[in-house]
Amino acid sequence: MSRPFSDLHVAVLMGGLSSEREVSLSSGKGCADALEGQVARVSRVDAGRDLAQVLADLKPDVVFNALHGAWGEDGCVQGVLETLGIPYTHSGVLASALAMDKEKSKAVLKAAGVVVPGGGLFDRHAVAQGHVIPPPYVIKPNAEGSSVGVYLVREGEPPCAAPGEAGWVWGEQVMVEPFIAGKELAVTVLGDKSGPRALTITDITPTKGFYDYEAKYAPGGSVHVLPAVLPAHVFERALRESELAHTAMGCRGVSRSDFRYDDVKDELVLLEVNTQPGMTPTSLSPEQAAHVGMDYKTLVRWMVEDASCPR
Repeated sequence: MSRPFSDLHVAVLMGGLSSEREVSLSSGKGCADALEGQVARVSRVDAGRDLAQVLADLKPDVVFNALHGAWGEDGCVQGVLETLGIPYTHSGVLASALAMDKEKSKAVLKAAGVVVPGGGLFDRHAVAQGHVIPPPYVIKPNAEGSSVGVYLVREGEPPCAAPGEAGWVWGEQVMVEPFIAGKELAVTVLGDKSGPRALTITDITPTKGFYDYEAKYAPGGSVHVLPAVLPAHVFERALRESELAHTAMGCRGVSRSDFRYDDVKDELVLLEVNTQPGMTPTSLSPEQAAHVGMDYKTLVRWMVEDASCPR
């Protein structure tokens, strides 16, 4: 961008149409608040289907995309921004669409040499009627985030009825993966022209149950330990694999890789790559950035300065 940072007009997209709307509103508020006083103008945009016209009228210099989930994170909004030719944050159309599709992203990551879970896509009614793989296993939508619609089926439990119910809104096929016991880990990566850089590793322990939507976003829902206490070879591998995943998926700006580590089997498995990690008060990426000396305002500024079009 040719204009000085302090002269920029930044439009922060938040809210949106997905099941992660409330999380996005929180992320967007935090980012917009952080930009106030740093740039000339901040426009807070609750993104709807009229987004193209809203942005055409606003004429921002940069769009900060704080949307999460379907439409805002899956390549759709990125396509709108590419069409309008406005520099924007985070990943572009292809990486966003790829990361949102768990089946396709796992194929790309596996081809790059990253260990990913087994399992696969199954008809939701078949999953509700019987065990399609031996328990314990995890059921999740193929194209959602923030642990929305995720169920854990333990050994000795009957099949999960939820995917077969009329109210199921997350597609006719669902991802079913073996449950990996052990630690829940997350690694944030900042990627710019100099290449991807993994920050550190957080070990996440839910205060109850497993790492679901409430554990991620409710105050006190989980305990974060960073840097995670891990064997040196595991710590280093998680950093390198998160950077490899960022590159293999074609991510830009900030990404976050989520892992499970079975400390009994010494097995590290990458669950998924998030192209637009949360920026809420309980989110992992701002916490990791602060740990390496980059406070929230500095992180948000870095993301805006990294914005470009095309991505």
